[in-house]
Amino acid sequence: MKITEVETIYVDRYMLVKIHTDAGLTGIGEAGAWAFLEACEGAIKKFATYLVGKDPLLIEHHWNFMYRAAHFRGAVVMGALSALDIALWDISGKHFGVPVHQLLGGKVRDKARVYYHVFGDTREKLINGIVDARDKGFTAVGHLTPFLDSQHDVPYEATHVHKIRDAIETVRRYREAIGEDVDLCMEISRKLTPTEAVQLGLGIEEFHPYFYEDPVTPHNFDEMVYVASKVNIPIATGERFTSVWEFEMLLRRDAVQYVRPDVCNVGGITGSKKIAALAEANHVGVVPHNPLSPVSTAACLQVAACIPNFALQELPTGEDEAPKTDMFTGIPEHDGRGYLLIGDGPGLGIELKPDAVEKAPPRMWGQIRNQLSADGSIAFQ
Repeated sequence: MKITEVETIYVDRYMLVKIHTDAGLTGIGEAGAWAFLEACEGAIKKFATYLVGKDPLLIEHHWNFMYRAAHFRGAVVMGALSALDIALWDISGKHFGVPVHQLLGGKVRDKARVYYHVFGDTREKLINGIVDARDKGFTAVGHLTPFLDSQHDVPYEATHVHKIRDAIETVRRYREAIGEDVDLCMEISRKLTPTEAVQLGLGIEEFHPYFYEDPVTPHNFDEMVYVASKVNIPIATGERFTSVWEFEMLLRRDAVQYVRPDVCNVGGITGSKKIAALAEANHVGVVPHNPLSPVSTAACLQVAACIPNFALQELPTGEDEAPKTDMFTGIPEHDGRGYLLIGDGPGLGIELKPDAVEKAPPRMWGQIRNQLSADGSIAFQ
């Protein structure tokens, strides 16, 4: 069996890869550098010049060949490599007639607990979102910020005391509204300095968040060490990392309790499985980052199925998306009690519908944007 073509497909706000073979089998993958998908496509086309004509089953060899082929990597290159890796695993599963997780050692669980996205630019909207998630059967909510989902075109201005106290009060209201029925995954989105992160973390400990995600930027591991050493809430981070070595440095410093590899950015299923093994050796849980399409979700579930230290799976939901069922067949099913069922279909178990692009035309990331402070400087991130 040989690879004959590497195809890129834009649908809704996603970019997918489809690898074709002379045996008639195809594999689907997804790139995760969502703000720079056009650049990812260029990297995929470059990698395709190597892949065409090769045996698709030699996944580890191809991964290393492409990773080590040049000096330059980063999110764009790794997003491309991830998409191709996922597609190759999909082909392998179909070739052997088994789900990808069977090739990775088999299942240790039949379903994966997930957290539901909650959005809102007011406290009331976010509280209503938490209650709605519970009513839909979910037992965890995420993408949940104590700072509200503010508009990028509205300058940010607040005194320090208001910023911290208002955030603490918001988390208190979340817990009050939901009781102990739902775990709260607090998303800080790198909005704080290390000292602010410690102050807020100490202030919300009593509400027992499931984790405290990205309180500071990921650029300096020692800053995350400082925060982790001062608060008694599990730290979750890693969605911006693109290699197993970044996770190793974080784990070595005891700076994280939940790693958040993005299967579409860290080298696909191959990279994610290695990161999970490192985390397991450090008694650290895995909460895969997943803001993308059902292809990403399906790939995440293959990893979740076969690693003992899986903790929770992000399940993306959004109000501005085309219905997922218009685009894909084989979408992982929610059991109504907070879990996605892990399927046993060959490969990833998911396929793009022939008319998907017609039903969900491409919507590319547009203008570069960021929120400013009242003085005109960049506010966050």
